Amino acid sequence: MSTAAERQARLAGAVAELAHALGRDVPAASAAGLLTLVAASPGVPRDVLALAVRSGVEELARRRPGKSVELRVPPFAAAQLGSGDAGPGAGPRHTRGTPPAVVELAPEVFVTLAVGGVTWADAVAAHRVSVSGTHTDLGALFPL
Repeated sequence: MSTAAERQARLAGAVAELAHALGRDVPAASAAGLLTLVAASPGVPRDVLALAVRSGVEELARRRPGKSVELRVPPFAAAQLGSGDAGPGAGPRHTRGTPPAVVELAPEVFVTLAVGGVTWADAVAAHRVSVSGTHTDLGALFPL
């Protein structure tokens, strides 16, 4: 398992490398910065896509702590989030077994949502996001 410093160093390296490859200025070494570069770069390597998705999902978990909704972006990341209805950690609490509220989407859809290329409502309506259970409207979290 890597430390936070190691994860940040990998993120900073990926941001700098991808920005250089695209001939762009290097944005801040953040999940949003990497996701923006990934969205602008067709055919990004799988490991960079994975890092971008994991970083973005970690950011969402920081913004909405809790255990009422499981966000899945297979095969790269999954996290439990709070429902957000009444503040961080609000809503039902899931501890084991099949979660009562699940949101699942492809990595490419996650990147598009994260950079504002599509709205949450449009992605759900187009069946690009699978939602089941209550408290699964994550629209307020996007774009990052």
